[in-house]
Amino acid sequence: MKMYFYYGAMGSSKTANALMTRFNFEDKGKRVILMKPSIDTRDGAEIVKSRAGLQAKAVLIEPDSKIRDVLPKSADYYDNIIVDEAQFLSKEQVDELREIVDQGTVVMCYGLKTDFRGLMFEGSKRLMEVADSLREIVTMCYCGRKAIMNARYIDNKIIYDGEQIYIGGDEAYISVCHQCYMRGTIDFKQKNQVEDEEI
Repeated sequence: MKMYFYYGAMGSSKTANALMTRFNFEDKGKRVILMKPSIDTRDGAEIVKSRAGLQAKAVLIEPDSKIRDVLPKSADYYDNIIVDEAQFLSKEQVDELREIVDQGTVVMCYGLKTDFRGLMFEGSKRLMEVADSLREIVTMCYCGRKAIMNARYIDNKIIYDGEQIYIGGDEAYISVCHQCYMRGTIDFKQKNQVEDEEI
């Protein structure tokens, strides 16, 4: 069995991928459980929802809880465990998921690699260290380059300092390339023009 870490910048369809994977596995008769850290409350406490509108109920992982304590049944019951927003896991929780993999269950984690400062989250760092397979889900900056930064902004100005975790969506974050990140401002005129052209 393997542990997978699917990572990408915000807006790269990580959650949509997680939900489609869950659907496909269940459609083939696999026993799947969907989980997420409780800190992610954007779409409701127990809901995992993608920008495309897909959604499902998830089992919550509290910051100090053990994974096995929050699983409804023994992990041996599941063929696959899917974890969304895995960057918010603790090192210990990732290690516990790794143990579950070693005991025969596939674990697929989806999340960000880095925060708005370009620094790794604790959960992501540990996943990069112990996952069997690392797979990047690519998205593009509005300028056309590959987006690798999760920029936090107020109005159109990029923020470089602050608490690592601030739960927000498109109103607070945008995925950009490193060049646009370092420029310090979001060119919303160009962004809107690119989106209009795509429509």
